[in-house]
Amino acid sequence: MRLVVDLNRCQGYAQCAFLAPDVFAMHGDEGLLYDPEAEEAQRERVAQAVAACPVQAILTDEVGPAAAPAGTDAGARGGEAPDA
Repeated sequence: MRLVVDLNRCQGYAQCAFLAPDVFAMHGDEGLLYDPEAEEAQRERVAQAVAACPVQAILTDEVGPAAAPAGTDAGARGGEAPDA
């Protein structure tokens, strides 16, 4: 899976490094190092790291079932009935 971290948005909270230490690591107080090609075995931990990022700086092309492709009805499940 491919990862991208917006390093301008990242504030160094290190939640990602705590949750997925094989993929993310802090370098100093605020510098984040990460593997942009995370291994499939890290999928669950990366998904947790993406969800835990307080500033939503981590983007991935594949996180898991919660990441629905654009144009699907995954966002329409908030209890509203679709228009008939």
